[in-house]
Amino acid sequence: MGDQLLLACGMAAGPLFTIAYLLVGAGRVGYRPFRHPISSLALGRAGWAQTANFLFAGSLSLTFAVGLWRVGPSRWGALLIGAWAVGLLGAGAFRTDPVSGYPPGTPDQLQRHTLAGALHDLSSLIGFLALAVACFVFTLPSSTGWTFYSIASGVLFATTMALASAAFDQHQRWVDLGGLFQRISLTIGWTWQTLLAVRILYT
Repeated sequence: MGDQLLLACGMAAGPLFTIAYLLVGAGRVGYRPFRHPISSLALGRAGWAQTANFLFAGSLSLTFAVGLWRVGPSRWGALLIGAWAVGLLGAGAFRTDPVSGYPPGTPDQLQRHTLAGALHDLSSLIGFLALAVACFVFTLPSSTGWTFYSIASGVLFATTMALASAAFDQHQRWVDLGGLFQRISLTIGWTWQTLLAVRILYT
């Protein structure tokens, strides 16, 4: 596989992941996008679609990391994108526990935590941290605009993801906005990855 095709996978991963979870969530009874996490779409009979979405996006991002390793400006950055990809793959391999009242009929916060749910949370945490750090690693001294954008993306990605985590832990101030914060965070992160791939491909 050529280097350009490897890098193009980094451009495609975010938009495809976003379109997929929007379509999957649109038809779910009782699912509230502003309140519930994207991971909850992997629960229930149709959960395979979001599971496949995680695995596909993770595979594309891992392929992108290989391209970055071969031609990118930072091998540390390539490793971090690889860790982000592995986090996505782990999120797909291990289903999350119910939270915030989804699926319908479950309490807001279950006292029982499954091994799969714990591994899902761990995989997600590793991936989120890796992507946030990657934003700082991939600052380019030759481009002030990109450097500012990349740092801002890392800060905002981490901040909004922290707010989402607090909401999913049932913090009363944020609980109804957890899904919104998570979607904002992932949009920031995926947009940054897409633009990184564009810069390396075309500059």
